[in-house]
Amino acid sequence: MNLAITKTSVGPMDNNAYLLECRSTGARLLIDAANDAPVLLAQCSDRLDAVVTTHRHGDHWQALQEIVTATGARTYAGRLDADGIPVSTDVLVDDGDTIQFGQISLEAIHLVGHTPGSIALLYRDPSVRHAPQLFTGDCLFPGGVGNTWGDGAAFESLLDGVIAKVFDRLPDETVVYPGHGKDTTLGAERPSLQEWRARGW
Repeated sequence: MNLAITKTSVGPMDNNAYLLECRSTGARLLIDAANDAPVLLAQCSDRLDAVVTTHRHGDHWQALQEIVTATGARTYAGRLDADGIPVSTDVLVDDGDTIQFGQISLEAIHLVGHTPGSIALLYRDPSVRHAPQLFTGDCLFPGGVGNTWGDGAAFESLLDGVIAKVFDRLPDETVVYPGHGKDTTLGAERPSLQEWRARGW
């Protein structure tokens, strides 16, 4: 696989920050500059090309300003969440947009419910020998979708979006990298979709 992934838990809420590197070119992209800027900057070494913020909640961008100042990285965020991120967004991202770094292409998937402008990021290896890799922010975790704070309409929106744009499109072997906690696969979570809808969270 041409994509190398380094996962680091940072900050008091154990946020996952993902440093992605194109093995062919050395280009690097960080998903969620959540906290602990010195730790993340040390991993970036001498190069960081882009930072994507999956959504506007503060625990996902505490280190963003420091990292952008230190590296000059280009910033990306979902169009409907960018105003809630107190660091200027260079590129507003819509559903289906492609984020390119080096020879790596990530597809943005807009999911509404946890926030209005949350985005997940999908990598499909061109060789098709490797499972798709999906970075879901706080929209999908092992055991359920993200928090919608008892808002039934927001929950239905998020679950419907996750089913239509993720489970209905991608194979069971797809690896899910969430914004907090452990990784999972779509195959591990798929049998529970109706249970999630019935319980309402």
